[in-house]
Amino acid sequence: MTDSVHARTQGAAFFDLDRTLLIGASGPILSEALRKVGLVPGQPSVIETVAFRVFDLIGETLPSMLVTRQGARVTKGWAVELVHEAAQRAAQPLAESVLPYATQLISEHRAAGRTLVLATTTPRDLIAPFAEAIGFDDVIATTYGRADGHLDGTIDGEFVWGKGKSRSVAEWAAANDVDLDVSYAYSDSYYDVPLLSIVGHPRAVNPDPRMLAVATLRRWPVVHLDVPDGVPKFAGVEPQQALQLLARPQTFPYVRFHVDGVERIPRVGPAVLVANHRSYFDPLAIGYLLAQRGRPVRFLGKREVFDAPVVGDVARALGGIRVERGSGSDEPLQAAEAALAAGELVALMPQGTIPRGPAFFDPVLQGRWGAAKLAAAAGVPIVPIGIWGTEAVWPRSSKVPNVTNLLNPPHVQLSVGDPLIVDGVDLDADTERIMAAIVDQLPPEARLARIPSDEELARTYPSGRVPDDLDDAGVHEAFRRPGTD
Repeated sequence: MTDSVHARTQGAAFFDLDRTLLIGASGPILSEALRKVGLVPGQPSVIETVAFRVFDLIGETLPSMLVTRQGARVTKGWAVELVHEAAQRAAQPLAESVLPYATQLISEHRAAGRTLVLATTTPRDLIAPFAEAIGFDDVIATTYGRADGHLDGTIDGEFVWGKGKSRSVAEWAAANDVDLDVSYAYSDSYYDVPLLSIVGHPRAVNPDPRMLAVATLRRWPVVHLDVPDGVPKFAGVEPQQALQLLARPQTFPYVRFHVDGVERIPRVGPAVLVANHRSYFDPLAIGYLLAQRGRPVRFLGKREVFDAPVVGDVARALGGIRVERGSGSDEPLQAAEAALAAGELVALMPQGTIPRGPAFFDPVLQGRWGAAKLAAAAGVPIVPIGIWGTEAVWPRSSKVPNVTNLLNPPHVQLSVGDPLIVDGVDLDADTERIMAAIVDQLPPEARLARIPSDEELARTYPSGRVPDDLDDAGVHEAFRRPGTD
């Protein structure tokens, strides 16, 4: 790849290809490219299609890899020039198939000064252009023998799989003065346990069942590069997706949801979802809404939720992003930007917290500019969501929601507005637009100023009682507008 590889003495990051960098097999893309240059005849057979699907599901098996090893014989007589043409054709489709958080991980390793190496069983002639396209420094791969400009049906050197891959990586590290003790390796396959065992920082990515068992016993971190760090997956499904299967009216007999405009939430691609905040039940309500669209979301939530025992672990497993208000840290916004860069939805409530007292009944919503800053920085649309009625399910004055009201359950309205774009030039003005767009999705009664009863006021306080210093005169004064009597 580059001469600079030999000059580096820091660690390296070794990545497997199939089911690690990619969500499944590279085979279908490579096979299609070989067909287009005339090296593979006809259309994919049923056996070939089934084999790739089985691989996507369970990963490498000993029989499949024995067949792969014999693949060199099939290529005997192929013109090297045509193989390289096929590799060039496949490079971009493969690059577009790299998992979103894998791209970010590669960038992190590059920024740390580590050499990036693709370590794969896939023939080097077919995969080198892809590795170069995504910025890898070198490739450790099976090399097919050649003679007179054609492949000769043999393997030149190691078959880069299992112990053969670990030996090849160790030899490469010695030749390039790379310290394996400070290096990283990523793979899904049980047969790459030898590789992960020789580096200081092994990572099991989307592991097959046996790799998961080994990683658990050896306490190797398990990661999934199609979801944020800390989000687990079971049988390919993250917890939030599993919970969405339960988002049915029968699951919530104590509330009646009315959803409008769900089609305005993008089916694919990134967006920032913003909503008003009326109740502890709001995140569940938005989760119900997104289940109707079939997309998970990354919530920005306050520190107290993530620091709570058990609840905090659940929040992280669901892909939540911890926000410590008043700290001045940009880390939450950076995490949210990373999620958006990965094509995900990010949700936040610009009000920051549930208003209490008279502010809860103010028809003019006040917001912070985090949503505007985030959307402008990421160049993504903002989708406003109006929430109404959740306070009847779980008021701020209660520690738990009311799940006993089955005969006359409260109605919760969720309305999605048209996406809007902000440029970030004037964050205050952008925030006013965002909050107005949310108000537009609320029922007419939300836009009318009125003086609440003592009971209504009390429900907006955690203690369930109106503070002594907020007497009737104070309530009336809080609702006076300039120019009114």
